[in-house]
Amino acid sequence: MPEVTQYTVSHREVLELIVKNLNIHEGKWMLVVNFGFTAANIGSGPEDALPTALVQVQKLVIQQATPDAPSALVVDAAEVNPDPKGTKSVAKRKS
Repeated sequence: MPEVTQYTVSHREVLELIVKNLNIHEGKWMLVVNFGFTAANIGSGPEDALPTALVQVQKLVIQQATPDAPSALVVDAAEVNPDPKGTKSVAKRKS
């Protein structure tokens, strides 16, 4: 059997994994991606350099969802990571 060298996950699965990793058990959360943009002249040599836009993924952030957030982008922590003790707690981390 071949060795697995790659896994693919959706943005929703990433959000669920972060909620579980941060031990969040309540609230509706959504994933936010902070992008950086820059421009450069890029080519294999000076004669074929072209203006190019570059996009960087700088941070992944989760934030509590607003009531008007698209449901496809939101996970309910109580559903994806229920508290095994039945108590309510939200991990606090600085960004």
